[in-house]
Amino acid sequence: MELLLSKFSTLNHKQLAALDKKYGWSLNLLELEAAQRYFKKLKREPTRGELETIAQTWSEHCKHKTFSGPVKFRSGRKVKRYKNLFKETIVKATRRLNKQWCLSVFKDNAGVVEFGAGGKWALAFKAETHNHPCALEPYGGAETGVGGVVRDIMGVGLGAKPVLNTDIFCFGRLDSKMKLPKNALGARRIFDGVVEGVRDYGNRMGIPTAAGAVVFDDGYALNPLVFVGCAGIIPRDKIHKKVSPGELIVVIGGSTGRDGIHGATFSSANIAEDTSNSAVQIGHALNEKKALDVLLKARDKNLYSAVTDCGAGGFSSAIGELASECGAIVELEKAELKDTAIEPWEIWVSESQERMVFAVPPKNLKRLAEIADGENCGYCVLGRFTGDNKLRVTFKGESVVALDNAFLHGGIPNYEKNAVFLSPATCNLPPKKIKKPYHQVLKSILSHPNVCSRRSIVSQYDHEVQGGTVVKPFVGPGQNGPSDAAVIWPQAATGDMKDFSGFAAAHGINPAVGRINPYLMALYAADEAVRNLLCVGADITRTALLDNFCAGSPKDPQVMGGLVLAAEGCYAAAMGYGAPFISGKDSFYNQSTDAAGRQYPVPLTLLISAVAPVEDIRKSFSMNLKRPGNPIYLAGTARKGMGGSIYNELYPSGNNALSGLDIKDSFKLYKALLSAMRSGYVMAAHDISDGGFAAAAAEMAFGGDFGADLCPELCFAESGISETELLFGESPSRLLLEVDKKSESDFLSLVSSLQVAKAGYVNNRAELIIINARGKELVKEKNAGLLACWERDLL
Repeated sequence: MELLLSKFSTLNHKQLAALDKKYGWSLNLLELEAAQRYFKKLKREPTRGELETIAQTWSEHCKHKTFSGPVKFRSGRKVKRYKNLFKETIVKATRRLNKQWCLSVFKDNAGVVEFGAGGKWALAFKAETHNHPCALEPYGGAETGVGGVVRDIMGVGLGAKPVLNTDIFCFGRLDSKMKLPKNALGARRIFDGVVEGVRDYGNRMGIPTAAGAVVFDDGYALNPLVFVGCAGIIPRDKIHKKVSPGELIVVIGGSTGRDGIHGATFSSANIAEDTSNSAVQIGHALNEKKALDVLLKARDKNLYSAVTDCGAGGFSSAIGELASECGAIVELEKAELKDTAIEPWEIWVSESQERMVFAVPPKNLKRLAEIADGENCGYCVLGRFTGDNKLRVTFKGESVVALDNAFLHGGIPNYEKNAVFLSPATCNLPPKKIKKPYHQVLKSILSHPNVCSRRSIVSQYDHEVQGGTVVKPFVGPGQNGPSDAAVIWPQAATGDMKDFSGFAAAHGINPAVGRINPYLMALYAADEAVRNLLCVGADITRTALLDNFCAGSPKDPQVMGGLVLAAEGCYAAAMGYGAPFISGKDSFYNQSTDAAGRQYPVPLTLLISAVAPVEDIRKSFSMNLKRPGNPIYLAGTARKGMGGSIYNELYPSGNNALSGLDIKDSFKLYKALLSAMRSGYVMAAHDISDGGFAAAAAEMAFGGDFGADLCPELCFAESGISETELLFGESPSRLLLEVDKKSESDFLSLVSSLQVAKAGYVNNRAELIIINARGKELVKEKNAGLLACWERDLL
């Protein structure tokens, strides 16, 4: 045993910090001192394996100690204290809403809600991040990110069948002139690698990737954000798990090697110029597909009582979590290995991929082994679960780990973090006038990387596999219209071709708003996600949400202040839309440090993902215009403010104000529109977001290969709003609707008391014309020209 380890309990603060840095544990001084006290009480020194286990279990990645810890938030002279920020905002909303269709929330690998008629099935949903690995090795990081979130779905309850993958990326601008620090990868290299990694893993697993987004911003030049999500179908009677003493610890799937060691702790620290990519795991999708096939067959034969995935921390986390309420004895020499020279502690914390851990009654082992052999899938028995609440790990009889569960899972100290948010100055004066004609402005917005087509990315993904993707990423006769959400018919999982129940998946993300007001960022993101669900006809009264926060160092009070405001925004959004959060993820230390000590943090970023049931997938909606002569209505009120807009990035207007959002009014409007859609009065719907009214209208036009004659001034708008704000402002809670002209009077009777007004008509000239109230043409462009701008090639 090395000198410092052999004298761990006597080390001073400086020596503890040196030890932590040497071994890459990312533990703070309070945590190291807690470990010292524990081993002093035991009257012995720790093993390397024990300290590694503590580091993995207490990592930010696994424990979420920033979000679940105490926070002191200062706003001017006011101070608010949180004992547990997560529980007092996001979890609080879910508990207060108390939706009976939420079956399992915040306690498993994914959230689970009811699905379909008859009470037979449930829907699991989870989104993860794999940011640090993608910054170092984009292909491998993205590939194993997908593999990890798929295993979350495999490991929820007693296992779900994945039916949808999602991908949302935040990259640096591909045309950026930013000077990069030494050893940093360029945006193009990261972009290509991440897209290819997501493509290869999802395609090889046979899971459709059908919902996503890409945000380009130089704030992500050194630290990309890679959000990967997965939804799965699980039998209603398989959503709970319970480990019993005496059951065997069985590992199914890939072998264990040195790849991915310290992945959990590496994700809990800044990336420096000398950071090694050895913490990045190596993926093998076909091995995971074998493990999935074994799991589903064994699940349906009731051969195991619990399962979870080997992700961050490897066996130490997976077995440690399953054994957290009972205990376990593990014999590491029985593990299937890639490398026989690997150290015992490395076997224990390795994050080698494609491994699932099961709790198996001894009587069922033979049948489980037969299934694994039949799928040519590796397996081994690593030990058994006990009832003494101790975690004991050995290698050929020698102790590697001997820890009490009470200390390992409940002994982490926490400290109050300071939070403050200094809002940037805002200006709500009318936007500066520019000489460029509006039609040219519209074209430049459509070709902006945050608005233009993602066809070059999406076409690499197999979104048709499993035969259940109803509303696809592109819709319309020429497949040119960008869908607002994906609609999935999971008959490949249910096996019922007569049940047309489905679900929609959507998201909202707007870091540009977060730079100005993190609270409104959360409201805008949730509002966009709900609107996107509405546009495809999903039942928004049963929306379930996921939160994914990414930020720089939580040691920075300004970062923590933004996080507090965004979390409070999540609470307000959930309560206002009646939409509980069912799962989530946070990722901190998304910042790089160069040799000179300069910090490059990402902007505070919140992704909100959403799912909602679609009662009959045959009645789903798409966003493309359908029939000339039909009226087009604008739902919602256009408000002043160009803050966070694409227009402002291209043509700084001097106006960076954000409009407020009345959730109560918005949700009332959305429910009325849903009723109109279900009644057959609406033929197409599209949300107004990036690029504003003009961009949304253009997308509906070239998506359907029809044109539109529109006058936004005829619709609801805040007094004094400018033409620029009407055309290109991105105020929330607005949609464009094509209404069946035969049902127009019925439609109006449903929405007569709401902010809904006729904006114009569909034309058959494949031309977009926008005029003002005086009849002056503001935009007149053929669809072909608009589509050509939108179809710019990102690759």
